[in-house]
Amino acid sequence: MPTVARAPRAADSTRERILRTAFREFLRHGFQGGSLNRIVEAAGVTKGALFHHFADKRALGYAVVDEIVEPLLMERWVTRLERAGDPLSAMQEAFRTYVEADIASGSWLHGCPLNNLAQEMSPLDDGFRARIDALYDRWRSALGTALARGKTAGTVRASASPPAAAALLVASQMGIWGTGKSSQSQTVMRHATDGVCAFLDSLRP
Repeated sequence: MPTVARAPRAADSTRERILRTAFREFLRHGFQGGSLNRIVEAAGVTKGALFHHFADKRALGYAVVDEIVEPLLMERWVTRLERAGDPLSAMQEAFRTYVEADIASGSWLHGCPLNNLAQEMSPLDDGFRARIDALYDRWRSALGTALARGKTAGTVRASASPPAAAALLVASQMGIWGTGKSSQSQTVMRHATDGVCAFLDSLRP
C-alpha cells in the first residue's frame, strides 16, 4: 500500500522560507551587512517567528551554510564526480554549465555564496570557519578521489597529482566567481573558465 506524503507543517514551511530568504540576503549584502528586518519582511514572517527557529543571527548564518550552501555545493561540484567515468570531462562540463547558468540568472554579480562567506567570516568567527573549511576539504577530497580513479581507469595521465590538481581546481572556482563579482565582467569569467578547462585537458593521457 503506498504511503501518503505528510503535508509539511506550517513551522517547517516557515523555517525553510526564512532560510532561503536569509541565503539571498547574505548573498547580496554579506553576512554582516545582511538585515534581519529585510529577511523577515521578505519572508513574510515576524521577528518572533525568526527567533523561534534561530537563536540569533549567527545561528541563522550557520544554518544557511549547513542547509542551503552545503547541498548546493554537493549538487554542483561533488555528486556528479561520484558517478563520472571521466572526471576531467565532468569538471569541464560543471565549470561551463554553472558559469553560464549563473550569468543567465544574474547571480554571478553577487559571487559564490561559499567563497563570499569564506572571505568575510572565516577570519572573524570560528563557527563559520570550521563549517567552511569542512566543505572545502570535502570538495577537495571528492576531486582527488575522482582524479585518482581516473588515473586507474586511464582517463587521467599517470603523472598527475590528484591532491595538487584538486586544490588548484577549488581555488580556480573561487577565483572565477570572485573575479566575476569584482570585475562585473562576463568576459573575464568566461576567459578564466576557458583557462581552467585547458588545464583539465592537460591532465589527459
